[in-house]
Formats: sequence, C-alpha cells, structure tokens
Amino acid sequence: MWRWGVLGIIGLVIVIGGFSLLDTSGNGAASASAVLPAPAADISGFDRAVEPWAWQFPADYAAHDGFQTEWWYYTGNLVSDDGRRFGFQFTVFRRAITPPDASAADASADSEWRSNQLYMAHFAVSDIGGGQFYHSERFSRGGAGLAGATCEPVCRVWLQDWEVLAQDADSLITRLSADAGDFALNLTLEQVKPPALQGVDGLSAKSEEEGNASYYYSLTRLPSEGTVRIGDETFTVTGNSWKDHEFSTSALGANALGWDWFGLQLDDNRELMVGQIRLTDGGRDPYFGGLLVNADGTTEYLPAESFTITPSGETWISPHTGAEYPAGWEIAIQPQGEPITLTLTPLLADQELNGGGIAYWEGAVQITGSATGYGYAELTGYVDAMTGRF
Repeated sequence: MWRWGVLGIIGLVIVIGGFSLLDTSGNGAASASAVLPAPAADISGFDRAVEPWAWQFPADYAAHDGFQTEWWYYTGNLVSDDGRRFGFQFTVFRRAITPPDASAADASADSEWRSNQLYMAHFAVSDIGGGQFYHSERFSRGGAGLAGATCEPVCRVWLQDWEVLAQDADSLITRLSADAGDFALNLTLEQVKPPALQGVDGLSAKSEEEGNASYYYSLTRLPSEGTVRIGDETFTVTGNSWKDHEFSTSALGANALGWDWFGLQLDDNRELMVGQIRLTDGGRDPYFGGLLVNADGTTEYLPAESFTITPSGETWISPHTGAEYPAGWEIAIQPQGEPITLTLTPLLADQELNGGGIAYWEGAVQITGSATGYGYAELTGYVDAMTGRF
C-alpha cells in the first residue's frame, strides 16, 4: 500500500503530554492533537531508498529505524456466516524524530520512557450490511514497551494492545487484534504467497528525484478467519486480507497533490496493485507503477504507461469535510498477457477517516469486469493537498 501520504499524519509536530524525546516522566497515557506542517528540509542522517535492498524475511517484517518513516498496513474484505460483509483497515505508523546517530549521541538521559520514535495506529471497520463506518486512532511513543515492531523472538507490531503477532518463527500465521470499544477485530491470517516486491525489486520510485522512493513489499493474499464485533454483536467471519510494508525518507515529489491507490484481490487468485500520483498541474507522475501478482506468486511489474485509472463519473460529497471524492473507477491494464478491464464500486459510500491530521477516504470496493473480486481503495489530496507535507 501507499501509506506515505497518510504518514504525513506522523510526519508532523505531535503535541502530546509527556511525549517528547526528552521527557522522562509520565506514564504514556496522554491526550494528543496533531498538526501537520511542512516537514523540516534537513533529512541528513537518515537512510534513503536509493539502491536495491537486500531483503531478508522474516527479519524485514520488523522496523527499520534508520529511515524516517515506516508503516505496516493491513486491509481486508470479510463475510459472516450469514453473508454480512465487512471491510477493515489496520495500520501502524512509525516516525523518527531524529536520525539514529543523533539519538545515540543524546542517550545520556537514559530512561525506559525515552524514545526518538513516534507511533500512530489507525483502525477502521466498514459494516457493509449495517451501512456504518467506524474508525479510531491512537498515538504513543516507542519507549517503555508501549509501541514497536520487532522480530525477536517472533515478529510483532503493536501500539499498546492493538497488535499483529506472529504465531510461528517464519510469520506464516499471524494474529491481528484491535478493540476500539464500539467495534473490534480479531483475525488469524495465513501467508500463502511469498512477499511481492513492489517497483523494481522492492525499490518503489515516487518521482524522478533520486531518493524519492520507498522500499516496499506486499503480502497480497492472506486467507483470514476470526471475529468482528460491532457494539455488543459478534460475527464469525472469513475472507482475505492484504499487507503492505514500506519504509523511506522523503518519498513524495514537491509537486504531488495526492494519490489514488488500489489493492485488488481477484477471484482467479491473482492480485493487483495499481495507483497514480496526481500532480498539482493536473497531470500524473510517470514514475509510480503497479504490480500484477499471478496465482503462483510470480509477479509482473506494471509501468505507469501500461494502465489507466479513470473515475466513472459518480462522486460522493463528504458530510464531514465537504470533500468530493470519486465514487467508482474504470481501470484498464495491459500486462504481458491478456488485457484486464475492471470496474470498481465502493461497497459503502462513507468510508472517510476524518478528525485527525489528514482526512482521507479508504474503503472496501467490489470488482467487476474481465475479472471479479474485492479490494481496497485509498484516496488522498481531496481535502488538503499533500504538497510539501513530508
């Protein structure tokens, strides 16, 4: 997935009681407000995504603290025993306040609460049958065990009691659990395909400038089973989930307005990631492509010129922010084999996350056309431009 825009929410100045790098008091329970200014221009000291990465799994499921920003992103489409459909999003974001060398040099004031890592989590459930969308967010520091991402002894990504926890040494089975009070999710996910490396061997360019890129892999089909709770009603569900994991420093170009991203799971056991970075001049950045994952797990890179993403003409106006979003898309792809033509329709109109640093639409979609299935769409830059956000 393409979370570096929403990661602007942590590429922020966060004002949290007892949450600063230097604070060594407090218990981690804090109210928070987030402001998203233009980022500091000086990114020296952080690693950049420039050359191919020497991938090692499951070790690379953990955090990469040398990079400024990172996220672990899960979405899925689920159905209950009686046919009620749900979508979900669960994402943990990491943002470094200072480069690793600077943090090490300032380690004299040792405390378990001290950390140069900020974490944020977004959790949302689309109750398609009930016609409701639920979302919540949390913030934390990376110290005192409050949040983190490690693979020692097994892989775990967490923010307080929201977590993804591997059930085996290779992370082939994981448990995802989050409870936001009014709604909750508890799933077991099974990895059935190897990690799909996005871009060129996992180096995913976002603009022509060197270093404006991320290291990016996906687990595009994770058969899932468990429960969804809405209020006091619990549903047993099955379906498929999708995981994206990216880490980078300064990913977007200066003229990026926003983006449309799609993670699509086809009923023929193929998956597609396609997206477009919309530019301030009305154009599309030609450097960001897509990926086709075949049924056997092999992949085909899709350069930007090999596919088009066209809004269907239907729109939805948010009652929360006033933003007008596309409410359907026609996607045409020319891979090495047969052409693929898809129509995407949101399963619920209102799937907008709002009230945080950036408002964006992220929700479950149905796929028809030359292939069928379900997927997820993410739309940013329709409320506020992403230009200069990070």
